[in-house]
Amino acid sequence: MDKHHSASSPAPALPWPFLDAVTDYWTDAFQRTGLFLDVMKERSERGTTHAAMAAPHVLKFKAELVMDGRQLPRPANYILARIVPSPDLEFDERKRPFVVVDPRAGHGPGIGGFKADSEIGVAIKAGHPCYFIGFLPEPVAGQTIEDIALAEAAFLERVISLHPEAEGKPAVIGNCQAGWAVMMLAAMRPELFGPIIIAGSPLSYWAGVHGKYPMRYTGGLLGGTWLTALVGDLGNGKFDGAWLVTNFENLNPSNTYWTKTYNLYSKVDTEGPRYLEFEEWWGGHVLLNAEEMQFIADELFVGNKLVSGNIEASDGTRIDLRNIRSPIVVFCSKADNITPPQQALDWILDLYKNVDEIRANGQTIVYALHDTIGHLGIFVSASVAKKEHDEFASNIDLIDVLPPGLYEAVLTPKSEADPTSDLVYGDYLVRFVTRSLDDIRALGSNSEEDERCFATAARVSEINLGLYRTFMRPWIRSLANDSMSTWIRDLHPLRLQYEMFSTKNPFLQSMDAFVDNARNGRRIVPADNPMWRAQEQLSEHIAKSLDTYREWRDAMSEATFYAVYGSPVLQALVGLKASDRNVRAQSGSDSARRALVNQRIEELKRSIADGGPREAVTRALLYVRMPEGTVDERGFNLLRRIREDAGSGMSLSDFKKLVREQYFMLQLDQRKCLDTIPQLLATDPDLAATLIDRLRRVVNVIGQAETRKRLAEIEPLLRLDKARSNGDDPHHPRYAHTSKSQAQGHKH
Repeated sequence: MDKHHSASSPAPALPWPFLDAVTDYWTDAFQRTGLFLDVMKERSERGTTHAAMAAPHVLKFKAELVMDGRQLPRPANYILARIVPSPDLEFDERKRPFVVVDPRAGHGPGIGGFKADSEIGVAIKAGHPCYFIGFLPEPVAGQTIEDIALAEAAFLERVISLHPEAEGKPAVIGNCQAGWAVMMLAAMRPELFGPIIIAGSPLSYWAGVHGKYPMRYTGGLLGGTWLTALVGDLGNGKFDGAWLVTNFENLNPSNTYWTKTYNLYSKVDTEGPRYLEFEEWWGGHVLLNAEEMQFIADELFVGNKLVSGNIEASDGTRIDLRNIRSPIVVFCSKADNITPPQQALDWILDLYKNVDEIRANGQTIVYALHDTIGHLGIFVSASVAKKEHDEFASNIDLIDVLPPGLYEAVLTPKSEADPTSDLVYGDYLVRFVTRSLDDIRALGSNSEEDERCFATAARVSEINLGLYRTFMRPWIRSLANDSMSTWIRDLHPLRLQYEMFSTKNPFLQSMDAFVDNARNGRRIVPADNPMWRAQEQLSEHIAKSLDTYREWRDAMSEATFYAVYGSPVLQALVGLKASDRNVRAQSGSDSARRALVNQRIEELKRSIADGGPREAVTRALLYVRMPEGTVDERGFNLLRRIREDAGSGMSLSDFKKLVREQYFMLQLDQRKCLDTIPQLLATDPDLAATLIDRLRRVVNVIGQAETRKRLAEIEPLLRLDKARSNGDDPHHPRYAHTSKSQAQGHKH
C-alpha cells in the first residue's frame, strides 16, 4: 500500500485563509442570487405595468399630446407629442423645431428621448422647440405604411403651423427603421422638411461586405418572405414585433444568452437601475399589421426597391429619393452589425454616377462615420449625444445652407488657443469635407456576382410567396382566430421569460424576506477571491465559446447563401440571363428632371449680374475657399454675420437660396461671376466695406495657403475706389488662374 494513503497517514490540513475565501464566495453567491432574482422579478412587474399603459413609452421628458393619428381621415396608430421644457430651459421660437421619429421595429417608442443626454435632450439644450412622433402598441385595423406616412405628413404640417416665426422648416430625425420611413415621406412631400438626420437607418438592403453583417442573408436563407406571411396569418392579421427583436438578439448570442445576464449578476449591487431602465424599452414589444410587415419585407428588406424608385404610392406616385430637396445627414457606425455603413450609404451609389449628378440635382448629402459604437448606441449613448447629435443640433442651420454635394462631417475638439474659437459654438469644431463616390466605395460594396445572388433570392422569394398564398394561406387562415393568435404571442420565448420571473411563479412569491435579509446583511466578495477570479475566467470562456459559435454560424450562413443563390441553374430558372451584368434595379434617367435642371441653369446665368454687396462677398468667400474642399462652422458664422449686417428682413430660407445660387453661379461661369463683383459692391459702398472686412478676417485667420493666395488675387476687385475701373477688364491678371476652371464651369 502506498504510504501516502495508509490508514495511519493524517489527512492534509486545509489552510484557514482558503476556507475563509470559500465561505466569503458562497455567502456572496447566495445573497447575490437572491438580489438577482429580485431584479428579474421587478423587471417583470415593470414590464406588466408598462404594457398596461394606454400609450407606453420610455421618454424621460414631459410631453403633451398635440395630434392623435387615429383621428385622421386615414387613421394610423401614431401620435405627435410636444416636449415640455424644464423650468430652467426655454425655447427660442425663431429657431426651427426638431421632430424626432422613433423606429417601430418591435420595440415601443421613446428611445430618442431615453436619457437627458439624447437626441431630444441636445435639441432642447440648443433652444429648439422639440416634438416627438411615437406610436401605440396596437395598430389600427387596415392601416398601411402609406397611412403612416400620411399621418406623419399631417404632423409636420401642424408643427410648421405652430411655429410661423421659425427660420426654416423642421429638422427631422429618423432613427433606424424610422429613417427609411422619413426618407420616403420626404420624397413624396419635400416641402415639409428642413434638414433630415437618419441615424442607423438601412436604405440599401443588399449592401455589405463578405465576412460581416450576416443579417442581410436572412431573407434568402429562409426562402424569402413567405414565412413573414405565415407569421402574420397565424397572428390573425397581426405581426408580433417580438420576432423582430429575436432577429436582433440572434446576431450576438454571447450577449443575449450570457454576457448581459452575467453582467447584471456580477454587478447586482449597482447595475439594477440601468438594466431595468433599458429592459423596459427592450421588452416593450408592439404589434404591426401583417400587411405593413409584408410591405417592409417584400419591398425593402428582400426586394431592395426603395433605391430603384420601384415603390409607388396608391395614387401612382413613384417614390424617388432624388426628389428630396432638404440636406440629408447620414449617421452610421463601422461597429453596427444591424445597419452597417454600406446599407446606410450605398443608396447614394444607386442613385448617382458621380458627385456632379448630386450637385446638378441640388442635393446636399452629409455622412458621419463612428468607429466603435454599436447600433443601439447611435440612439442611446450619452457620449454620442454629447458629441455627434449635439453638434448636428448646434450646426443645423449650417447644414441647411451647405452647397449641394457630398460631404463627410469631421469633428475635432475645440481649442481655446484657436483665435477663431469665438466662431465655434460647441465643444467641437465641425468641418464638412467634400467627398467623392469613391470614398463610399472604399468602405466596401457588392460585386456583380453578389448582386446576382441577391436578385436571385428576391425572385425566389416572390415564387415561394406566391406558392404559399395559393396553397397554404387559405388553410392557415381558416384555423387562425384571436384566441389562437394571443396564445401564440404569449408563448413567445421573449414573453415567457417575463412570466417565469413574475410573481405568478410561486417560488418568487416567498422571496421578499430573504431579499431583505440579503440586502441588510450584504457581504460582497473581494475581487481577489480565488473562486471569484475562477468565476470571471469561466464567464470569459463561455462568452468566447458563444462568439466562436457565432463566427462559425455566420460563415456557414454566408457560404450557404452564395452556394445556393450563386448557382447558374437556379439563376436561369428564375429568369436571370447570363448576359445580365447589372441586375440591380437602379433609378433611371428622367427627361423631365433634366429639362428642369437645364432651365434652372439658364436662369442662373442670366442672374449673375444681379444683386448687391452680400451677393458679391458671399460669392467671393465661396470662391476663395473652394480649394480647401471644406466647409466649417467658422466660415458659416461669418456668413451669418454677413446676413445680419445686410439688414433685417432676410429669412434663413432666403439666405440659403443666396448661398446656393452663388455657389451654382461659380460652377457655371466663374469668370463672369468675378467680373461682376465690383459693380455689385458699388451698389452700397458702406455695407460693402463692412462685409469685406469680415471676409478678410476669416480668410486671414482660418484660410489655408491657397485660400489666402486666391484672396490676394481678387483683392483688386474688393477695392471700392477702383472697383469699377477694374471690373470690366477681361485681361486683368486676376483671370490668369481661372481659365481652366472656367472651361470646367461651362461643361457643368
